[in-house]
Amino acid sequence: MTVIKQQDLIDSVADALQFISYYHPLDYIRALGEAYRREESPAAKDAIAQILANSRMSAQGHRPICQDTGIVVAFVKVGMEVRWEAAMGVAEMINEGVRRAYLNPDNILRASVVADPAGARRNTRDNTPAVIHYEIVPGDKVEVTLAAKGGGSENKSKFVMLTPTDSIVDWVLNTVPQMGAGWCPPGMLGIGIGGTAEKAMLLAKEALMEPIDIHELKARGPANRLEELRLELYDKVNALGIGAQGLGGLTTVLDVKIRDYPTHAASLPVAMIPNCAATRHIHFILDGSGPAVLAPPSLDDWPAIDWQPAPGARRVNLDGVTKEGIASWKPGETLLLSGKLLTGRDAAHKRIADLLARGESLPVDFSGRFIYYVGPVDPVRDEVVGPAGPTTATRMDKFTDQMLEKTGLIGMIGKAERGPAVIDSIRRHRAVYLMAVGGAAYLVAKAIKASRVAAFEDLGMEAIYEFEVKDMPVTVAVDAKGESVHQTGPREWRIRIGKSS
Repeated sequence: MTVIKQQDLIDSVADALQFISYYHPLDYIRALGEAYRREESPAAKDAIAQILANSRMSAQGHRPICQDTGIVVAFVKVGMEVRWEAAMGVAEMINEGVRRAYLNPDNILRASVVADPAGARRNTRDNTPAVIHYEIVPGDKVEVTLAAKGGGSENKSKFVMLTPTDSIVDWVLNTVPQMGAGWCPPGMLGIGIGGTAEKAMLLAKEALMEPIDIHELKARGPANRLEELRLELYDKVNALGIGAQGLGGLTTVLDVKIRDYPTHAASLPVAMIPNCAATRHIHFILDGSGPAVLAPPSLDDWPAIDWQPAPGARRVNLDGVTKEGIASWKPGETLLLSGKLLTGRDAAHKRIADLLARGESLPVDFSGRFIYYVGPVDPVRDEVVGPAGPTTATRMDKFTDQMLEKTGLIGMIGKAERGPAVIDSIRRHRAVYLMAVGGAAYLVAKAIKASRVAAFEDLGMEAIYEFEVKDMPVTVAVDAKGESVHQTGPREWRIRIGKSS
């Protein structure tokens, strides 16, 4: 009988979560490198180059790939012949591993989990608890698959109860464009078919733990209906032209993974969950011989891509920018920002809205300023700030008109598209929305030269900071006239792909 020690599971979970915070799975890196080689859209190619450069930097520096270091999901298979040498339950051991990983002083990870989700939404400060799924199986080992799932991609999860005669392909192709770019493509789609509602969602999440192998499948050909469906969806989703970061291009998904389960004769439950550019998962086995041993990948496995800003990128001094100046910026144009900008995301915007509603003064002057939607990782060693990539701008849409109308704000920076009402507000107020690349958080952080808390310090990573930046790379996503590259880019590439197919 195998004896699994408490400390071995705790250490293995902690080590694995640190490992995946800065090492992409190599199957993802290889697939993304191939997508970079094929990509014809300049904007998408630049975004992929930033993601790949950021990935290599994170692997070298042992710092997070993304500022959103995720909510931990654990799939645990416990052999029936295993005996535990432990005072804790399995969930307690896993959560202790999570706690140690996220509070590791050499590589602090952002605590994003909040308790009382329908009420106070209090941050647990150590990213516990994990979401844990158990299975008791034959054997004398413990198998663990861990994922750190980012909120931007998790928020785009979809579920539907189709009728048995409905088309799964049609539903997917209608749904993916509605998901926008907040899930940071290119990534993967996990699809679960069958069972019951909760089983389909679990199947979709489990599917995302599988390695990327669509090119091998294309080479050998499908062996069953699910493999046929994978290939069909892979080709048709990419033909939508959404592209990297939603900018328009040839690659939206690197793979489509599908799992199914028998279902009721009257039902066809279908779930779809995307994985973002910060794909993070790992599998290990405990056999009683000690904690899991994780072999670091070789940096030689990364594509040799040295991202540099485009030679024609416009340099912008944020300390002297005006509405007249931003009026000349063109959709899709690359900018390099220098100077001071403010940060703020959901919690800060809610407080600002409440202050304005009560007629109270704001703790920060936004007049003529830019706000960056970000929740950075805490710094370590000599860092000014930890990885600090953009969060999904769409979540701030409900506050945007008020911010532009009441505070004098003239520009915003985030990731993903803005809704029609916000685009109209940007046009009316002659403001601008800029996009930073999701999945390039460590690269972006290198452009931040100084940081201080400006307001709402109690909100932690959601506080308002003032950053001083030097040559921070962004793209004009919505110009002062209301033209959005997230509309024009995919439309252009959908037509191009259609003509070339």
